[in-house]
Amino acid sequence: MAKETMLTYLDRQLTKKIPEYDVALDWDARNHTIELVLRLFAENPNHLQVDDAQGVASEEEIIEFEDGILLFDPQKSSFAEEDFLAVIPYAGKKGIQKALLDALVDYIKEILTEGESDLLDFLNDESEEAVFELVFDQDQLLDRMNTYQESDGESYIPYPSY
Repeated sequence: MAKETMLTYLDRQLTKKIPEYDVALDWDARNHTIELVLRLFAENPNHLQVDDAQGVASEEEIIEFEDGILLFDPQKSSFAEEDFLAVIPYAGKKGIQKALLDALVDYIKEILTEGESDLLDFLNDESEEAVFELVFDQDQLLDRMNTYQESDGESYIPYPSY
């Protein structure tokens, strides 16, 4: 059996724990990054005009919102931090702590559940100043990680080989 990697572990956990949401994994081997792409969809029955982060207006019946969490190698990856909901470093080929991945999957489910509710509220808000964005709180992730460390210990899930 092939050795489990960050990619295979995340894929298995996301499929098992968050089947009701659209979460994709995007591995950029050249840049040594793994992006967790989070997508939310909501009906826009009144065809309200919604401007995205780039200022592009849409009145589509179904609104799609996408954001990402980037796992990166501090020694090799290059990216613009502001393009992501969160950026989380890993330790090169050694990978990342299993407790952190477990906590991240649980926290992503909460982010998406709250985000879906907030997106629906946003689409029903008639004010011009209404803004929708997902919220990531590093402290909440670390609290969850501490809980998982009791069972997972300090074990690491390695970065995938090419």
